[in-house]
Amino acid sequence: MEIRIGIVNTGRELNFESADSADSVREAVTSALESGAPHVSFTDDKGNSFIVPTAGLAYIELGTEDVRRVGFVA
Repeated sequence: MEIRIGIVNTGRELNFESADSADSVREAVTSALESGAPHVSFTDDKGNSFIVPTAGLAYIELGTEDVRRVGFVA
């Protein structure tokens, strides 16, 4: 699943692929914001970790969990 994170006062967005489901990412972000946690962390498909301060979150876009098809369908 593709995740895009917009950060306040930054022209670029954080964009990565994750094996986590949309529901688990949504739950992690929601619980971090509701509890007043200073940051929320994510892990991508390659094992890289991203720690984003919750005060700097502008938006989080969760992509679809569909697998991309390669080739031609008859």
